[in-house]
Amino acid sequence: MASDQKDHQDRESKADYLSLITDHFLGLPHRPPFVFVREIVECHPGRSVHARTLFDADDPMFAGHFPDNPLVPGVILTEALAQAAGIAAASGYPETERPFFLLSAIRTMKFLQAARPEKKIDLRAEKIGATEALFQFKVTASVDGALAAEGQIVLSLATSFARAAE
Repeated sequence: MASDQKDHQDRESKADYLSLITDHFLGLPHRPPFVFVREIVECHPGRSVHARTLFDADDPMFAGHFPDNPLVPGVILTEALAQAAGIAAASGYPETERPFFLLSAIRTMKFLQAARPEKKIDLRAEKIGATEALFQFKVTASVDGALAAEGQIVLSLATSFARAAE
């Protein structure tokens, strides 16, 4: 019984944090289960972010990627890095005026080491260029201090991001 209560409290605190990330603090347009940033370690508004994530071993994606040898899919790791970059970009705007940013290009992305469930993954994004509506970031993902992925991505300012009717 105590274990069930702790699991419920853990889910509630995770939900509260994800709400903070998406609704109140950083304005990500994503919603669970597609919010991959779990912790902000450091943020230099509009310039860079150091964030963390961790994928639960019981996440359904690991049943197929890969049975008996689970790996975080490269596309999911890339999305986590794009979300971190979006946080860095959006944090440069006043909280009440934060725009959404959408991944518009993956310039380069290399996967150098496996990222596995239940391992903390450090996500870093640093703005290396910008125009009025495009923001280019150098991104890295590390596991236990070892580089797992690196690349460059471009985010676009989503000036007409339409939300589906609820």
